[in-house]
Amino acid sequence: MSDVARSYLYVPGDRADVLRKAAGRGADALVLDLEDAVALPHKEKARETVAAYLRDAPSGVAHWVRVNSDQVETDLTVLGASAAGIWLPKAEPDLLHEVDRALLSAERRLGLPERTFQVVALIETARGALACAQVAIAPRVLRLGIGEADLAGELGLQPDADRTEFAAIRSQVVLASAAARITPPVGPVETVLHDPVRLEKTSRALLRQGFRARSAIHPGQLATINGVFTPTPEEVAAARRVLDAMARAERDGSGVAVDDHGRLVDRAVVRSAAEVLSRAEA
Repeated sequence: MSDVARSYLYVPGDRADVLRKAAGRGADALVLDLEDAVALPHKEKARETVAAYLRDAPSGVAHWVRVNSDQVETDLTVLGASAAGIWLPKAEPDLLHEVDRALLSAERRLGLPERTFQVVALIETARGALACAQVAIAPRVLRLGIGEADLAGELGLQPDADRTEFAAIRSQVVLASAAARITPPVGPVETVLHDPVRLEKTSRALLRQGFRARSAIHPGQLATINGVFTPTPEEVAAARRVLDAMARAERDGSGVAVDDHGRLVDRAVVRSAAEVLSRAEA
């Protein structure tokens, strides 16, 4: 499992049978869902099921809980020491500060160090999108995500097949993450199932846009997502050549270099190459 997850699989919190199998499906991390995947009458059952699962959760995969933004304190009762933290829908600055206090109470209840639990903050509202920079620097936020279905409904968008209407918001999420120096964001789900060609195309678009992970709603999507967000051997080799070229230039007293293909290598290029290697070695 990569330390920085490439793939997150949503798992319905009220399905004990699905939960038992989820860790072996190939995701870097699981998102045990108390929100959209669970009908209102089944919320309490989902809490009981997730709490029981987390008491004996398998190792080798990170476990997160997606809570309901209007039932945070109740949902946090499911947390155990095996949980990495929560996914927070409709994340906005005020809500994140409330969540910080609630998570501190949970840590004290469980006898865990402060700030054990982290947050993946989902940008799903107009206010959240406008306050994206503040969301990114809020306590405990590890990385941002984006909920495009919720945003489309709130903003009245009618997305085309390539979701070009979300380009500006996606850029804002990536920019806020970089400015806050947090882990690059998680891309939205692909809702068209059983279409690996489309899944790879839309995942590569997210990679180019600055996302470094994607959530999945079906285990069959995981291999493609993991493949897209893992640098290829060719990309790794090219990155190493860039670093080697710069190392040679520095030994010669220069701040710039030329790679094997005659292209200029400066600090910006080196930084990009180092990022590729960091993902490959995670």
